Amino acid sequence: MVKRAAIIAEARTWIGTPYHHQASTKGAGCDCLGLVRGVWRGVYGKEPEEPPPYSRDWAEAHRQETLADAAGRHMVPVAIADIQPGDVVLFALNERAPAKHCAILTGLDRMVHSYESHPVAEVSLSPWWRRRIRFVFAFPDIEP
Repeated sequence: MVKRAAIIAEARTWIGTPYHHQASTKGAGCDCLGLVRGVWRGVYGKEPEEPPPYSRDWAEAHRQETLADAAGRHMVPVAIADIQPGDVVLFALNERAPAKHCAILTGLDRMVHSYESHPVAEVSLSPWWRRRIRFVFAFPDIEP
């Protein structure tokens, strides 16, 4: 079993990692998916699957819930109303677009994420972000 506190602690060790599209190396570079992948490795070891190469506009180009589908293969879906620290939150940045950004909750109103051209940071889950939540997933084998 994995504790939510271990997920949050691992996510926080990535703070300050520069943004780098498709990367997943703590301290050197990552994007939002790379952050989640890195936290998985830090807590569980080997990743369950490696993502294929993806462009910055993959969600708009394919119009499929690729990120949510992948998360659903390895994580546990959670109702948006039931989010908890340690969960992975997927955001749609446009009402008509699929979810293409992810973050790890560190509190009910805080998250760690990597956003284009910004280093990994712990920020507020502000109303702007909250309105854009499309999916929530818990890491597998979680205990409080």
